[in-house]
Amino acid sequence: QVQLVESGGGLVQPGGSQRLSCTASGSTYDIWAMGWYRQAPGKQREWVSIINHAGKPSYIDSVKGRFTISEYNANNTVHLQMDNMRPDDTGVYYCAVYSGSNPQPRYWGQGIQVTVSS
Repeated sequence: QVQLVESGGGLVQPGGSQRLSCTASGSTYDIWAMGWYRQAPGKQREWVSIINHAGKPSYIDSVKGRFTISEYNANNTVHLQMDNMRPDDTGVYYCAVYSGSNPQPRYWGQGIQVTVSS
């Protein structure tokens, strides 16, 4: 089992920045990627970003150039730096961990509320 602890989030004005963090512990030996999803009010959860063990990041088009995902280090901590935030970035953000042979996230964080509003 892998346990995830998320931090960050809260209220930010449009154009502002936030950083989310997620630390994985437990059976982390076969983690091959970490990433983030988000769920806006009334919408389905959507994939936001992922970084694999080789350090290659990917992003949904709507956040490219604004969000940066860090490489996860030896402590299995990944950060999501969110800059130039917009109201449509509002939602609950979930850390996702990919491990083993499953191409989909195997473990999820508890979720962090991010609100972009003036």
